[in-house]
Amino acid sequence: MPKAIIIGSGIAGIATAIRLAVKGYAVTVFESNSYPGGKLTEINIDGFRFDAGPSLFTMPQYVDELFTLAGKNPRDYFRYEKLEEICKYFYEDGLYLTASADLNEFAKEIEQKTNSSASEVYKYLSKSEAIYEITHKVFLERTLHKLKSYLHWDTLKSALRFGQIDAFRDQNKANQSFFKDERIVQLFNRYATYNGSNPYQAPATLNVIPHFEYHFGAFIPDKGMYSIITSLVKLAKDLGVKFQFDCRVEEIIYSADVVKGIRIKNSTIEADLVVSNLDIWFTYKNLLPKFEAPEKLLAQQRSSSALIFYWGIKNEYPELGLHNIFFAENYKTEFDAIWHDRKIHTDPTIYLNITSKYIKNDAPVNCENWFVMINVPANNDQNWDELIAKARQNIIQKLSRLLKKNIAEDIICEQILDPRSIEQQTGSYQGSLYGNSSNNQFAAFLRHSNFSSKIENLYFCGGSVHPGGGIPLALLSAKIIDDNLKFPKA
Repeated sequence: MPKAIIIGSGIAGIATAIRLAVKGYAVTVFESNSYPGGKLTEINIDGFRFDAGPSLFTMPQYVDELFTLAGKNPRDYFRYEKLEEICKYFYEDGLYLTASADLNEFAKEIEQKTNSSASEVYKYLSKSEAIYEITHKVFLERTLHKLKSYLHWDTLKSALRFGQIDAFRDQNKANQSFFKDERIVQLFNRYATYNGSNPYQAPATLNVIPHFEYHFGAFIPDKGMYSIITSLVKLAKDLGVKFQFDCRVEEIIYSADVVKGIRIKNSTIEADLVVSNLDIWFTYKNLLPKFEAPEKLLAQQRSSSALIFYWGIKNEYPELGLHNIFFAENYKTEFDAIWHDRKIHTDPTIYLNITSKYIKNDAPVNCENWFVMINVPANNDQNWDELIAKARQNIIQKLSRLLKKNIAEDIICEQILDPRSIEQQTGSYQGSLYGNSSNNQFAAFLRHSNFSSKIENLYFCGGSVHPGGGIPLALLSAKIIDDNLKFPKA
């Protein structure tokens, strides 16, 4: 039985372990933390539970697929429900929108409350669907680094329609061409942040992202986002996958351009195949120190990071939902601060997630668990303590103003995650959440491949490599490895 080693237990690493176990590999996952999940983990404080990282669940079929591949019933491991309401939006001028999962209701509300029409919404999301149809098989579900990927009929069809994916203008300009009301432009510009990019630089191809929510839907796991990890770990263990926690891999061992295993402290563990779920930057710099790294690729602009406050709130706010956005008054200025000044804007857009709206045990009675996040630059030695203190004050002032209540009085416990701790806890270089940014039209082609072209049987998965960051794409990176396995085969 061939042996496979996975370095890191992020969702892509666990998914790869499951796929290899199904193929007959003896799989061991090595994780430097005492728990699995990478960015997708949880925090418990004084009776409050928080999903620490990703909070939006789309494309659940990619999770279900792993159970089906293993011959298991997904519902025996993992349950979720579809949201009737995707997000609530709050603007400084008093506009308040509820993005219903019912597209007709959402379009109707936009027409009634703004200067944009329902037909603009339908036209826009039709374009979003078209971009998805052109790109998903070619750019998301296959490697871009092998000739065979381009020898499919659907690849040719997509190539002939390349001009329709809107790659040569930025997302903001495209959205302005669809919507009369700048506030709706701002609403759809925010989807660039789903992969840590700037809508004033990123290609309008990213307008594919709304299709994931408004066509396939948004969901919430019955036991919170972290239950995705616990369910997949249980499946992996049921398939014989072994997990070694508190176990930091120090080097990937190879000889004659073939992977041989890994080194932990003073011992070597042999394997026929190694998959790194660690950020590609640290994979080369730390685990392959003698190997010639792809410096141009590693030097690309990193995605944005996040500053997150986990607040236990001693009251309930009925006007809020599971997902809430409080927009900056000047969106362009906010992104200029992040990308050009490497600072935090004084009026940041705030994302507020409250899972206790659905999962009552996530907060004590008559309380709520607030996951409060703003987009911030990757860590480049800024004075984070000073930036965090100012940002906290600005966030509290903004939320208090828009909610018409002094929320500072309701905060009874707090924990903070910033770019420094994101890098330390998850191995994401500079604390960037999605590896490289997508701030140019060639970004999809500039991500690292899912396999090494120079070391046989060495593979890479996770948000820092193709096809990108976020739960769905991380899971697809595992699928691409599965589809491109060479020797040794089980």
